[in-house]
Amino acid sequence: MSARAEAHHQHRDVSGGWLRPSVFGAMDGLVSNFALIAGVAGGTGEPGVIALAGVAGLAAGAFSMAGGEYVSVASQRELALREIKVEARELARHPDDELAELTRTFTDRGVQPELAAEVARQLSRDPQQALELHTRNELGVTPGDLPKPKLAAGSSFLSFAVGAALPLLPYLFGATELWVSAAVSCAALFGAGALVSLVTARSWWYSGLRQLVVGGVAAALTFALGNAIEGVAL
Repeated sequence: MSARAEAHHQHRDVSGGWLRPSVFGAMDGLVSNFALIAGVAGGTGEPGVIALAGVAGLAAGAFSMAGGEYVSVASQRELALREIKVEARELARHPDDELAELTRTFTDRGVQPELAAEVARQLSRDPQQALELHTRNELGVTPGDLPKPKLAAGSSFLSFAVGAALPLLPYLFGATELWVSAAVSCAALFGAGALVSLVTARSWWYSGLRQLVVGGVAAALTFALGNAIEGVAL
């Protein structure tokens, strides 16, 4: 019965797991480099110049994403560790007050006071478990499951680089017209948007079309800007 119930009762991954940051990082690289290539193509017809701009955009964007993600996650981790130390110190200095606080957590959720006090007492026997419970309830973090800055930076770098490489590849393989890059980029935009539907409630075709429109509009506007700047310069 439990196996049948578990098979029947399933949820989408609301946190996104690894899929969400990977897909959105690749999507960011795809949209930004597609728009950059389109803008440069609107200002010049030189394939070599366009390819150079695409390579520069890939490298700059990937390093920027990695650096920003590293600093952001490292700062978040350091703040969490500092607050965990505060909680550990309070558990050591004022165990009775912390026990009463944990008891209130259970009673606030509808557990009877006597049962809540007994559950809190039993769970607090293990200092590590008590610390985990308090930090999860008060800070929303688990001491052994904090984000890793290097992993976040590396995954951001790779996902952005993969996305940014797609509109650039046609030029690296000898294409001379923007429409080839645009065709690859539009297909990738739709595919990335469809993949996002795995972590949302939208259908795959809606998510794909939405991302295609967003990326296409960004590239079209940048192309028009590049074309306008070329006209003014000439």
